[in-house]
Amino acid sequence: MYSKAKIFGHPIHPMLVGFPIAFYTATLIAYAAYAATGHSYYFHMGGVANVAGVLGAAVAAVPGFIDWAFGVPSGHPAKTTGLQHMLLNVTALGLFTADGIIQLGQWDAVSPNGPLAVGLAGAGIAATIGAGFLGWKLVGKQHVGVELSREQERLDFVRPAHTSRP
Repeated sequence: MYSKAKIFGHPIHPMLVGFPIAFYTATLIAYAAYAATGHSYYFHMGGVANVAGVLGAAVAAVPGFIDWAFGVPSGHPAKTTGLQHMLLNVTALGLFTADGIIQLGQWDAVSPNGPLAVGLAGAGIAATIGAGFLGWKLVGKQHVGVELSREQERLDFVRPAHTSRP
């Protein structure tokens, strides 16, 4: 098991990632509803979900970084996949942070910029989906956070990255 940030023997990072994903999705849906209807309720809901998503992502990033930096051995293919996963998540975090700052600056505006809010949230969701694909590769194929026997760990580390599992 390559996870170093655990609670009761379970990796913490996967326990936390659902929150920012859900809040990021709610942000996009709420901003899209605002853009479609013009009702400020949806704009405000999007702003609150945006802030919650950014905070949740920042919290989830800490154990994820610890696992990558201290748990994944150098030279293992998961080191590169983890870096790509992290960079996409940081990109999403940056997009949602920028969106939050811009939109919260318009909190009391009569007609906030809906298309910009949707565009930034959409780009953030796209980066999050890409990061999710890589996150599943880390778990499903590269066994980060999966409890393996010593022999399985040894075989997992020496197996070339291009071969498939039986």
